[in-house]
Amino acid sequence: MKITDVTLTLFAWKGLPLITYGAHTAAGNGESQMGLLAIETDAGVTGHAFLGSSRNGADSEAGTVMTALKPMLIGEDPFNREKLNARLWTRIRQTTTRAIGAIDIALWDLAGKALGVPVYKLLGKYRDAIPAYASSAVMTSPEAYAEEAVRYRDAGWAAYKIHPPQKLQEDIAICRAVRKAVGDDYRVMLDSTWGYDFPTALRVGKVIEDLGYYWYEDPLHDQDIYNYVKLRQALRIPLLATEYPMTGLEGYAEWIMNRATDYLRGDVTVKGGITTVVKTAHLAQAFRMNYEIHHAGNSLNNLANLHVAMSIPNTEFFEVLLPAEAQKYGLLEEIEIGADGMVRAPDKPGLGAEIDFALIERNRIAVLR
Repeated sequence: MKITDVTLTLFAWKGLPLITYGAHTAAGNGESQMGLLAIETDAGVTGHAFLGSSRNGADSEAGTVMTALKPMLIGEDPFNREKLNARLWTRIRQTTTRAIGAIDIALWDLAGKALGVPVYKLLGKYRDAIPAYASSAVMTSPEAYAEEAVRYRDAGWAAYKIHPPQKLQEDIAICRAVRKAVGDDYRVMLDSTWGYDFPTALRVGKVIEDLGYYWYEDPLHDQDIYNYVKLRQALRIPLLATEYPMTGLEGYAEWIMNRATDYLRGDVTVKGGITTVVKTAHLAQAFRMNYEIHHAGNSLNNLANLHVAMSIPNTEFFEVLLPAEAQKYGLLEEIEIGADGMVRAPDKPGLGAEIDFALIERNRIAVLR
């Protein structure tokens, strides 16, 4: 089998809610561009992935897929994923981890389809289902967070995570309100999305530690290893970092060597695909660390995340980023959470996605070849 073509169809995503998850994300203008990547073969099997999200349009990266990456794929055996992945990373100065990730995801989808098995079984099945947790947007008041947390607790979800306004006293008030609303036994987490300096991170950390929060995520700048080491030494609550910066496998080594975080983090979009995430999860496992998977930013890549979660033992939850209308687009069947709060493994070949090709055609902007 040989790769014969790579195309990227850009299509519009309109009517998006004006939300944010912290200072690192703009509220947007109500629309974005998505890209459907297709890797075609002479055997008639095609692998797919999405490029882009509601906050990071595919149009900003699409050109590099065609100019920097496509020439490295044509004529190659799509099963040579390790070889192709190594080649793609040599072009990182001309492209992005998101672009590399989309190609890697599409290659895994193609392989599963060709062999007639789901991707997680190619990786090696560990489980059939995983607990879901709700991950908030920034909201207007402590009461809004508390009401949302109670709603997902009562729906049977395993945990609730706060993305706060990143203001010391407001954030503390929100954390206290959520804990009071859900009770002492329900798992809650705080993700401050790189919003604090060290003194603020320490003050907030002491509060949520006393409140029994389950983990403390990304309180400091995403490359501030020095202060992460200090913070970890000062707190008992587990720290979760490394979701960003957007790097490959090598970017994790210094976090482990410096003992700067308790858990590692990443997803198939920003870390360069399924291949990188699985390797990193195995690296974390060698140090008895969890690798908690971050939401992938779009429906199809988040399905790839789910396949990874089903294949590794050291991830505890599946993140569901809220609100749904800013995360789900382009599939006929979306990931659903069961009445027991669990997400089930896909059972169709490849990623198992039912892509809404009619929607993509109706909203098509351009096809890049």
